[in-house]
Amino acid sequence: MTDTSQGAVRAALLLCFALVRPTVEAGTIRGRVDVRLEWPPVQPRPAVTDLGMAGARSSPDRRRSVVYLEAGPMGAFDDQSRGEAALSQRNEAFFPYVLAVQAGTTVAFPNDDRTYHNVFSFSKAKRFDLGRYPRGQSKSVRFDRPGIVRVFCDIHAHMSAFILVFAHPFFATTDAEGRFRIPAVPAGAYTIAVWTDGNVRETRKIDVPAGEAPVDVDFQVR
Repeated sequence: MTDTSQGAVRAALLLCFALVRPTVEAGTIRGRVDVRLEWPPVQPRPAVTDLGMAGARSSPDRRRSVVYLEAGPMGAFDDQSRGEAALSQRNEAFFPYVLAVQAGTTVAFPNDDRTYHNVFSFSKAKRFDLGRYPRGQSKSVRFDRPGIVRVFCDIHAHMSAFILVFAHPFFATTDAEGRFRIPAVPAGAYTIAVWTDGNVRETRKIDVPAGEAPVDVDFQVR
């Protein structure tokens, strides 16, 4: 068989695979994370680079959680685009405080403050140091390995954030009310986990049926 013929066969098989995968095989996981943890107020260290920004600082939303499958079904996400995301610096805080992405995603770090920032991480999953840059500039990092990346600012010691990098797309970050939704989950048995402010708070076994009502899963974090 010629290379051209082999290529045509592969293309036909891929098309057939796409056509025979009915959408009813996928389900949705949804729910709410009720976070009842309490944190002491952040006491930022004064810096000579603040340039009069005292009083304009923001507190990170540490109640935002990430809900995810501990393991995703193999082959269900190989061709999905990784895309881009952003973790901005604003009012001497990172927004969002927690960012969840799939491996291969490029994350931009725009500086929206009136002061310089220096974003860096010593995390095993990704080490980087973007150096100092002023308002209006942005630098980017590609996250290729799954893992948890803790992000800091070398100038402002009170600034920190988390980037959770997954090998699959079956995860979601809770909204302001603690709600989440993970769509297009292939039918099967899974372990679902909830992560809040640096720790996995709970794991649970669930079954996702094919083509039926969404699976509702609620958590309470204390």
